[in-house]
Amino acid sequence: MTAIAVTDLPHTWDEPEGVAPRGTLILLTGRGETAATYARFGRRVSADAYKVRIVEVDPGDLDAARAAAEVLVADEALPAPKVLVGSDTGATLAALLVGELPVDAAVIAGLALPATSAEVDAEWEDELEVRSACPTYRGTISADAGFARGALADPLPWDEVELSVPEMPLLLIHGRDDRVTPVGEALKPWVGAETVEQHVVEGGRHDILNDVSHRSVAATVILFLERLKLGADLPVIVRQVGR
Repeated sequence: MTAIAVTDLPHTWDEPEGVAPRGTLILLTGRGETAATYARFGRRVSADAYKVRIVEVDPGDLDAARAAAEVLVADEALPAPKVLVGSDTGATLAALLVGELPVDAAVIAGLALPATSAEVDAEWEDELEVRSACPTYRGTISADAGFARGALADPLPWDEVELSVPEMPLLLIHGRDDRVTPVGEALKPWVGAETVEQHVVEGGRHDILNDVSHRSVAATVILFLERLKLGADLPVIVRQVGR
């Protein structure tokens, strides 16, 4: 299999030509991940007219990641609403930054917490099992020359994390079968919080944006964004009746 040259891949995805952009997603990557990790997600979300910008997070230099996110948030050429999206350590960083940066919301997918994070075998085949059951995604990251194999076994960049309830909307998506962070621990910081919408993906693993249910997860993100466009109180657009 030919290795992917990450420098040849985009860090940005834009809306289709002739379509007005509806907002901007600023995606913070997790351990080991590159921009190539989110090519499928970027294409899918941008097809619905949301711009996607990737910040490759180095867990050893969170200040640089924050600075990169700040530049994108401040970029007046990028349309609102501006939403932080994070996976793994990127999810934790997004949860910490959502109350500090002038963004409109955040999507937390596959939260990683130092107090509850389980040890992951550094063997690549085991890491693939932990990350995702999607064969296409497994092939993508296996072929990515820039993907840091074994990174999921690295310690988190925080000794402890205190997550507060944000004033702005937050969408939490977590896999039921996540071996890195037990689903109950991922939900616990925001139990009962009115500004936090929590979703559990049945059978889902840790890289929940790139698992076998990636279409349903992306649709959940889009529905959240569409409601956010109407207001921070997330008005319901499509309501099921009779149940």
